[in-house]
Amino acid sequence: MSKNYKKASNPEQIPALFTDAWMKRDADMLASLFTEDAEFVNVVGLWWHNREDIKEAHAYGFDKIFGDSDLVLRESRVKYLSDEIAVVHARMRLKNQTPKGEVNTPSLRQNIFTFVVQKLESSWICVSAHNTDIIPGAETNIIDEEGEFKSVNYRD
Repeated sequence: MSKNYKKASNPEQIPALFTDAWMKRDADMLASLFTEDAEFVNVVGLWWHNREDIKEAHAYGFDKIFGDSDLVLRESRVKYLSDEIAVVHARMRLKNQTPKGEVNTPSLRQNIFTFVVQKLESSWICVSAHNTDIIPGAETNIIDEEGEFKSVNYRD
């Protein structure tokens, strides 16, 4: 990561910088938002433990899964835990994921990102991130007797 990528001067900028890196398909730029020993959990529970692994995972994703995708930041909120630590939640929308198998036109996905950020010197950097899909109409997940994973709603 030899380029001088833009740094976040406040926690609110992290989701926008993440989205910008995503739209540029720039895994180095995306990884620059994270500390060397950052943690990242994706929507299916894959867990990366450092900046280099986060970069490699996103480079693969941009190449194979999200090459034509469109990620839009819808809303974000910041909760300061101290003057130097904050939690940033960001609601996003993803479209144009690469088709796979019998899914020729993947539908829109919505997600919530949780970024835990820390102020180091004069900028903010992400120490941990977790991405969660929003499943419309669902309250939780369940695995049936055949081992099939499903999202369910106990209210209906």
